[in-house]
Formats: sequence, C-alpha cells, structure tokens
Amino acid sequence: MRYDFYAYLDRMKYIKRWQLMRSEREENIMEHSQSVSLLAHALAVIRNKLYGGNVDIGKTVLLALYHETGEVMTGDLPTPIKYYNPELHDAYKRLEKTACEKMVEMLPEALKEELSPFVLADETSEEYKLVKAADRLSAYLKCLEELRSGNGEFEKAKKSIEEDLHSRNLPEVEYFFEHFIPSFSLTLDELGGI
Repeated sequence: MRYDFYAYLDRMKYIKRWQLMRSEREENIMEHSQSVSLLAHALAVIRNKLYGGNVDIGKTVLLALYHETGEVMTGDLPTPIKYYNPELHDAYKRLEKTACEKMVEMLPEALKEELSPFVLADETSEEYKLVKAADRLSAYLKCLEELRSGNGEFEKAKKSIEEDLHSRNLPEVEYFFEHFIPSFSLTLDELGGI
C-alpha cells in the first residue's frame, strides 16, 4: 500500500508566500514552517521558564511544524483576500480543515492517532495560541528582512503585524521583541560570536 502524506508535505517547498507583494527573496511554506517551529519553541520555553507557564513544548513545536499542512492542497491564500470578509474567511477555514482531513487519510492507520492532533490542531489550546503568535512573528521577521533590503513594499505589513502581535498581550512575545528582535537588524559582522 502506498501512502502519499510525506510526499505531499515535501511539496511545501513549491508553495510561495507573499504572492501579492514584490519580494527581494521569495519564501515558501516549507521554510516558513521551519521558522514558525523555531519561534514557537522559543515562545514556549520563554513562557515556561520566565513566566511560570506550563505549556507542552513538544506539542507546541509539532503544531508549528504541521500548521501549514492544508496549504499543500489549497495553496497560500494571501492575507488581504483571506480576511476580506467573514464569509470568505470562514469558507477558507472550512476548506483548510477539509484539506487537513484529507492529508490525515493519506497516513497508515497506525500513524493517524499520533499525527492527526498536530495536523488537525485544537485551535483553543495554549500551545496553538503560541503557534499563531509565532506565525505572526515569522511574518514580522520577513518584513524586517525585506525592509533591510530596501523593499518599502513591506512597511505597511510590518506595522500591522507588529500591532497585532502587541495586541495579543503575551508576555513571551513582548520578551522576544525586547531581547531578540533587535538582533535581526544587525549585519553578520555586528552579531556576536564568531
């Protein structure tokens, strides 16, 4: 029996993000998922170690890793279109859920129980909320990268994403902004280490 789940996920590298915007460097959903996974891990660790949280760090990272699974079937719908009106947003959410369900069906029965909680995420969990914040942080960092390259096209996106992130009132996000975001504006020579 053939199972197509991982072959579909491998195609994430072909699905472009920021389709409506001119980018100095294209980004695909595979690299975006890796970025979100790193950031979600950071936010979960910060919450647990610095703010007395009790989120499941492994669950957070796995939710982040699989958070774009449905897009291998639907593509990445640009944010202005996705949020144009509530009906369109709801319809797209249903489409994404159906795509994720189809993806889970591409797994052997023995693996479905282990993977489906991450592909078909509980969007009310604290771990998922951190993933959504990490998703926005990843987009914010993309804006910083484009602006550093002289691409003013990302100025408005940066501002709205930053406002959204601060409106979430998550202390781990504020900590990340204060202690880690400044480094993203430095050159390799300015970064410490080597």
